[in-house]
Amino acid sequence: MTVATSQEVPGARRAEAILADLVAIAGLPGAPNHQIAEYVRNFLAGHGVECAVLPGPEGDRVNLFATIGPKEVPGYVLSGHMDVVPVDGQVWTADPFRLSDLGGRLTGRGTSDMKGFLACVLAMVPEFRKSELKRPVHIAFSYDEEIGCRGVPHLIAELPKLCALPAGCIVGEPSDMHPVLSHKGKQAMEITFTGKAAHSSQPALGENALYAAAELLLFIRDLSVRMERNGPFDTRFDPPSSTVVAGLLSGGTAVNIIPDQCRLSFEVRSVPGIAPQDVSARVLERMDLLVTASTSAGGQLAATHRELASYPALPPSSDAQFIQLIEGLSCKKSIQSVSYGTEAGLFHAAGIPSIVCGPGSITRAHRPDEYILREELAECTAMLARLSQALESPAI
Repeated sequence: MTVATSQEVPGARRAEAILADLVAIAGLPGAPNHQIAEYVRNFLAGHGVECAVLPGPEGDRVNLFATIGPKEVPGYVLSGHMDVVPVDGQVWTADPFRLSDLGGRLTGRGTSDMKGFLACVLAMVPEFRKSELKRPVHIAFSYDEEIGCRGVPHLIAELPKLCALPAGCIVGEPSDMHPVLSHKGKQAMEITFTGKAAHSSQPALGENALYAAAELLLFIRDLSVRMERNGPFDTRFDPPSSTVVAGLLSGGTAVNIIPDQCRLSFEVRSVPGIAPQDVSARVLERMDLLVTASTSAGGQLAATHRELASYPALPPSSDAQFIQLIEGLSCKKSIQSVSYGTEAGLFHAAGIPSIVCGPGSITRAHRPDEYILREELAECTAMLARLSQALESPAI
């Protein structure tokens, strides 16, 4: 397949301007996202592309889905999220919500994670429109990925109404443009223990919620050690086993008051083939045993739990042709696994082969002075140009 060089791809010259527009819209997770959604929708409409606006159950956030080409035949999804992490407590050289050129680095929140990919996709829309696509390109932009992939499940649920089952999905998280074949799954949980307050001089009159949380902390530590020792193992990952880590603990009001409440948050990262919920269930079972032991002895301990975030692991694709296609489009060899998670596991679970491949580096994500390079935007638009050419043939 012959395609123009990165510098000659028309979309590469547009991507930077679009990125500047996107960076200027904060689009933080857990907040209304109509501003960035309206920008994307208006951009697509300006190029004659109809965009489905798919509200989430929150009522103030939407996913977006658009198709270029024949939607009744299997095509390829270009998936990305519109939200970015906050900048609270970070010291930036320049305004994080204004694209700045700092020594050749295009700097701003979300440049790598992952508005750079969004900008490249939008920049290529005119080229997609000019192509005689025999298979479609689908644009799927989601909300609240940064707080647990909360938006994209609602988008995926609508796909049967919007198009034929896609043949594959490219999730454009920053991967230095290397196709990534797998990542771990994740579930984050919060547990709240409720005891009974009392004066610290009479501890027997109260129920110390911190002690229950402390016992559960030790169980979480020991459970992670057992998984690290006994597996199951997947040597594509580092570490090669599933893990569970306690990350937050808060409780108590004063040293002379028996604390009647304590909150504990933990996170599971599971290898493919193991649902993170199965590991969390062991922690919740231990939580229930602690409550039962207390109440059986006449105590008043209670506990509740809630899910903070969740997404399944992405197992390596069994579709060798799909892997070969993405390697050919990106002109880079695939990477077996990464330590971060993406929406790709959710698309895979819906029966859509998925690979992660996008511009920028994950090492810059969530950090001050996050940046992307012009040549990385050019690499991505070149990949999308190759995809456009490939989809002019019905064979792929």
